Amino acid sequence: MKTIGLIGGMSWESTVPYYRIINETVRARLGGLHSAKCVLWSFDFDEIETLQHRGEWEAATQRMIDAAQAVECAGADFLVICTNTMHNMADAVQNAVKIPLLHIADATAKRIKAAGLARVGLLATRFTMEEGFYRGRLIERHGLDVLIPDEPGRAAVHAVIYDELCRGNVNAASRARFGEIIGQLVEAGAGGIILGCTEIGLLVAPEDSPVPLFDTALIHAEAAAGFALA
Repeated sequence: MKTIGLIGGMSWESTVPYYRIINETVRARLGGLHSAKCVLWSFDFDEIETLQHRGEWEAATQRMIDAAQAVECAGADFLVICTNTMHNMADAVQNAVKIPLLHIADATAKRIKAAGLARVGLLATRFTMEEGFYRGRLIERHGLDVLIPDEPGRAAVHAVIYDELCRGNVNAASRARFGEIIGQLVEAGAGGIILGCTEIGLLVAPEDSPVPLFDTALIHAEAAAGFALA
């Protein structure tokens, strides 16, 4: 079994499901008292969030590189960044270590294609929805057609993520608003919805959508367990 290097705490609310899903998957595969071998670096998310919203991505990248190298030195065989947004610096992180990085967008695209879908909607932070590092990878590398909400929808999704979900608050009104946004994406032709922030699965469940949901935290964690056992 390979040792999984987890870079989490962004926020810890979604890192907890990663740890649980990874260990549940290993136990289901191996049985008995088996669990995953993991090394976890957990950030103080307030520091990262401040850098994100100041646009200080070089400083954020250096923090990620330092974490990745520490996890590598601790014995990890591969890396998992437990957040979509911080894949903004995935290439820089990969170039700074000798072990492979399991990219969340690649794992998600594989699951979408297995479902036979080509056009999907993306719900995530503004950074993930509007910048090319994530959506562009899905389009260019995997040939997917990726729709995002309109400006009011993007603002609403971003606010709920940072002001509520990352703080552990799950509100019915926000679930209803996400339902409206999902409905708009489906009307625009989306055959599925990517929950492209690892906290969104805390709020939105399959019954809240008329089309399949692709929970990136779940998909990424399962992929990490599978890679560890391959």
